[in-house]
Amino acid sequence: MRFLTLTAACLTAASLAACSSSDRSREPRTDAEPAVLAPPKLADPAFLEQYAETFRFRLGRPSKIALTPKGDAVLFLRSSPRSFVNDLWSFDPATGEERRLLTAEEILQGGAERLSAEELARRERMRQAARGIASFQLSKDGERILVPLSERLFVIERRTGKVKELPAEGGSPSDPRFSPDGQKVAVVRDGDLWVIEVESGNQRRLTTRSSPTVTNGLAEFVAQEEMDRFEGYWWSPGGKLIAFEEADTQGVENAYIADPTKPQAEPQSWPYPRPGKQNVSVRLGIAPVTGGKPVWVSWDRDRYPYLAKVTWQEEAPLSLLVQNRAQTESVLLAVQASTGETRTLLTEKDSAWVNLDQDVPRWLPDGEGFLWTTERNGAWQLELHDRDGGLVRALTAPDLGYRRLLAVDGKRKTAIVAASPNATERQLYQVSLGASESGAPSEPKALTTDPGEHDATFAADHSLYVHTLSSLAGEQRFTVRRGDGHPFGELRSVAEAPAFLPNLELVELASEHAMRAALVRPRNFDPKLRYPVIVYVYAGPHAQVVTAAREKWLLQQWIADHGFVVVSVDGRGTPARGRAWERAIHGNLIDVPLADQVAGLKALGARFPELDMERVGIYGWSFGGYFSSMAAMQRPDVYKAAVAGAPVADWLDYDTHYTERYLGLPQANPEGYRKSSVLSYASELSRPFLLIHGTADDNVYFAHALKMSDALFRAGKRHDFLPLAGFTHMVPDPLVTTRLYTRITSFFEEHLGAPVAQP
Repeated sequence: MRFLTLTAACLTAASLAACSSSDRSREPRTDAEPAVLAPPKLADPAFLEQYAETFRFRLGRPSKIALTPKGDAVLFLRSSPRSFVNDLWSFDPATGEERRLLTAEEILQGGAERLSAEELARRERMRQAARGIASFQLSKDGERILVPLSERLFVIERRTGKVKELPAEGGSPSDPRFSPDGQKVAVVRDGDLWVIEVESGNQRRLTTRSSPTVTNGLAEFVAQEEMDRFEGYWWSPGGKLIAFEEADTQGVENAYIADPTKPQAEPQSWPYPRPGKQNVSVRLGIAPVTGGKPVWVSWDRDRYPYLAKVTWQEEAPLSLLVQNRAQTESVLLAVQASTGETRTLLTEKDSAWVNLDQDVPRWLPDGEGFLWTTERNGAWQLELHDRDGGLVRALTAPDLGYRRLLAVDGKRKTAIVAASPNATERQLYQVSLGASESGAPSEPKALTTDPGEHDATFAADHSLYVHTLSSLAGEQRFTVRRGDGHPFGELRSVAEAPAFLPNLELVELASEHAMRAALVRPRNFDPKLRYPVIVYVYAGPHAQVVTAAREKWLLQQWIADHGFVVVSVDGRGTPARGRAWERAIHGNLIDVPLADQVAGLKALGARFPELDMERVGIYGWSFGGYFSSMAAMQRPDVYKAAVAGAPVADWLDYDTHYTERYLGLPQANPEGYRKSSVLSYASELSRPFLLIHGTADDNVYFAHALKMSDALFRAGKRHDFLPLAGFTHMVPDPLVTTRLYTRITSFFEEHLGAPVAQP
């Protein structure tokens, strides 16, 4: 489960209301209310349409940025301001000029884009909404570009612009990638791994599925959805071998997705492992690209069934990270490719769970060591290890607020990382791989300081990089810089700009845990009034809401302009505040987050008198929808109305890797599962409640909403149920987005009312 906003949802069906005459959640308030004295609403319907049509003002921005090894070109994707169809562009740092290299229209010539069910599912796991040229890959030397489009593969000679189509026989291609020398392309077709020679077009099948339940070269569902591993095969540095995953779903439960609006259509079947039940069986093979039997990698797969990470870098051994089912132990292994034998480089253990970091291990260019990250000292740190796995030194201190490894410069012996002691920001730092005179980590050099979220993409020789910024001031910039940081160009964005900036305030709360919070007030805010409050929430693992990127609050501003103050709080269980902060939810997914959200809300109410704490609503999507459901049922004294989008109703029906990480096996923690289930509290609902869910959701299945609605109905609890016919967990449909937020806002207007005069 990954962070999603309600923007990803769609609304396509009329409300279904389950009612009971004994329920009092819709009765009007009888207490005396202050006279309404609200200023005119500033919410402009045209903004919501623009917000939806531009996909949150992101369409038209550069994306998927890649630099050639020597920094002589920057490649990126970009669409028009109101289109999801990307074209491939190139920026020349020497001249500052850009040119379009390839368009989807040139290839399709008016035809419709086609995608296989497997590719659609893979894009869903990656939360990828783009169409047209959705991805590309540069060859290692930067001379060729590989572009998949509409079940076809194209290779572009970057300097001449010549386009060549590769053979398409053997099924729809998935996850195509160049060999290290750029002379071959590996691709998965119909569950098997193939290699295509670029010049001749000759193809060779490297694997043969042993049964219909087996796939080769594809990451299984939980690897993509929960481990952030989307690759299922890996080229050797010399290009003569390919390591590949074999996944067998034999014995795994199948989940079926049907479209109720098309009863004649056959349901789709997907293996979906649920907590405490059979998982996919995974092993790793190494195949010669010339053909022949694979060598199977040997490790204790019974003890470590999860294949979490694989990397094969120059001058380094094939390395894989495996994990036990409880996710309390991860082991990094080095593989002898000729025999498949492995040796242990290091082991990470945690009594709660071990978080995965797909950025590591990152081997140094000379292969004499690798970079690693750990939380064993209470917070994320970057470390240097020798070739045998021994710790050389810590490179960052726990209080730096390490987030990500972005690049390693072997020549200068430095690394570029994203970090910040302030959990709401992400800055760039340069970290020395050497030690200070005292032996302690060298002091990191701050490369950025402007409040906001910074990122960077580097050329292999570090002569050039693209610095991206989403700032607290509302800037969206894509600056091309020399290796020393000097700017000399911009990747042009053609995205539309919003007509206003959010009226955002970030605060640290004077509460027990010093939580971070955000407030978005109406742009015509009047301090003499008391405003109903809407809590925009996620409150789950691996996602923050309270960040210093002002553009992320545009939709909340539109909602606030209807006469609300929108607030968000990041409590324990969310990332970027240290190991103990995040592990506080172990064994129970609701008690600590709910206590923190209530405490944070009350702290805001005590500090800001304009917040009417008697009229508080809450809404969220995915885990945020789950949390909104639990908040309405368990704390009706605090939350007076709730909207839940795509919520998990019962964690016994979610997937293994996510759920067991936090709750353990159901057999070992039945009470934790019971307490964390919305179904356990359905009879407690006493507030207006709007439930929304896509019928084709293949992450949080539609069955969750049906079970929740059924439990509420049987308990005699009235609620609104909006099924999204035919849509998944993420559907960025502009018209539906507009209708959706209009509906949500009117729901809160109906049940929370308008601003009133201060007493």
